Amino acid sequence: MTKVTAQMSVSLDGFYTGPRDTRNPKEMSGWMRGPEAPGFFRVTRWAVDAMAWRERQGFAGGEQSIDSEIIAQTFAAAGAYVMGRRMFDAGEVPWGEEPPFHAPVFVVTHRTRDVLERQGGTSFTFVTEGLERAIELAREAAGSKDVAVAGGGELVRQVLSAGLLDQLELHIAPVLLGDGQRLFDHSLGLGADDGIELIPTRVVEAPAVTHIRYIVTGRSKLVLDDRGASGDLVGPGQSEE
Repeated sequence: MTKVTAQMSVSLDGFYTGPRDTRNPKEMSGWMRGPEAPGFFRVTRWAVDAMAWRERQGFAGGEQSIDSEIIAQTFAAAGAYVMGRRMFDAGEVPWGEEPPFHAPVFVVTHRTRDVLERQGGTSFTFVTEGLERAIELAREAAGSKDVAVAGGGELVRQVLSAGLLDQLELHIAPVLLGDGQRLFDHSLGLGADDGIELIPTRVVEAPAVTHIRYIVTGRSKLVLDDRGASGDLVGPGQSEE
């Protein structure tokens, strides 16, 4: 069954990139020289030397490691991708004529553009009808494989908030950035008594990163739990049987 998945590299304090350049936040041509890049490259450092990542980028060499195996599994599972327009704008030139996706990519955007065909099976379709429509099209294109939300972080939050995400994998780098763009923030729209519950299904510890995969079970109401004060091992309304 097709799942909607996402995976992101984050710092230990929850940032996936450095602070956004407020001078011209939509201009991506100078991204490498701006404040976002240092944090982004630090949290994704674990992937750069992995053989599977380098192969997808068209580079030689790389290490055959558990990190490389996880990257290879991630690429193999995806039959189609969804991404934000800002990510596409940043990657269009660096990805070149053969982007690493090798599958249809649906770009959520407000700006129309003709379908962009690239080598290696990658195509970019620009969807102006909203996030849900982009995921619907990606599901149709993915066949029996998964729909991977490629990013950026803002789009991942939107998919999670909308209840459309089935699986989330975090690659947690052992670094504190202190500032930047948080993967999870108030834009999830959670109230004081709301939560989004996740179940960890895989934890892989590697020297440079910890990989944690979760099933997203969805929103639920948070309840007050006084077990610490009462000594009871069951909460209100629960049975010991």
